[in-house]
Amino acid sequence: MISPDEQGHKPPLVIICGPTASGKTGLAVELARHFPLEVVSADSRQVYRGMDIGTAKPTAQEQQLVKHHLIDVVNPDQEFSVADFVSRGRDAVEGIHAQGKLPLLVGGTGLYIQALCEGLSSAPGNSPALRRELQAREEQEGDGTLHALLEQHDPEMAARLAPADLVRIIRALEVFLQSGRTLSSWQQEHAFADRPYRQLSVALRPSRETLYARIEQRAVQMMDEGLVEETRTLLRQGYAPELKAMRTLGYRECQLFLAGELSYEETLALIQQQTRRYAKRQLTWFRHHGEINWFESLADFDKIAKLIDDFFMK
Repeated sequence: MISPDEQGHKPPLVIICGPTASGKTGLAVELARHFPLEVVSADSRQVYRGMDIGTAKPTAQEQQLVKHHLIDVVNPDQEFSVADFVSRGRDAVEGIHAQGKLPLLVGGTGLYIQALCEGLSSAPGNSPALRRELQAREEQEGDGTLHALLEQHDPEMAARLAPADLVRIIRALEVFLQSGRTLSSWQQEHAFADRPYRQLSVALRPSRETLYARIEQRAVQMMDEGLVEETRTLLRQGYAPELKAMRTLGYRECQLFLAGELSYEETLALIQQQTRRYAKRQLTWFRHHGEINWFESLADFDKIAKLIDDFFMK
């Protein structure tokens, strides 16, 4: 292969994205058998240590086959923002390029991918006092209060966020209440114009029936592998239930089970239902962001590999 630097191009970056349970990790590992690459994880939950089963982290064997960056970066009670991801992610990409390898950005967190590839918007900064006020309102008026408020002020952003994603909901409301403008409009104005890489995006999109079947099977597998016990261990280690990490998919439902509010069967069914909804939001995001080459599954590997090879040779 010809080094991109020899041709005067921006450094290359290949992105593997798509909904949860679509086969992204499997594709990345298979690509590593054919290309000199390292993976940069673009998953907002895999950065947390001790949260392995519920976030579907690559196995030890998969990480041995190909080096992964930005996994197990912080503890569940530590803040990790989009800006943190961009900073660390760009350092990782630069380090991979320095070795003469190809960086492969792999994950389903669309905002992380967009921010790394296109920059951050110049929306108003954080207001701790306003955040505390909004958090208190959610606690006083009940779950879903802030999501409903966001639907009134920024329906586009509300449609992209789950009602339980309080951190991002509060951020969107914080921007609106400080500026009178939606976070969506700030992002559109910025147009994410900082593009440091020459990029190729590949997404996996199995049929709906296949994807939902994989989601349901993955939930069963997670429960069989000990997701409840992993959640119990995190709680015993002192990680509070209201932490951002502990409120995420899988851990939130297992806490309800541990509190006696759900049966095992109800917990499993709820995780499956919420994961299907999450996958739908991910698909909506990726359909509306950037030029993406869509493929159904790993069965399309030869086509995907040729696309990447042609891209790298440009």
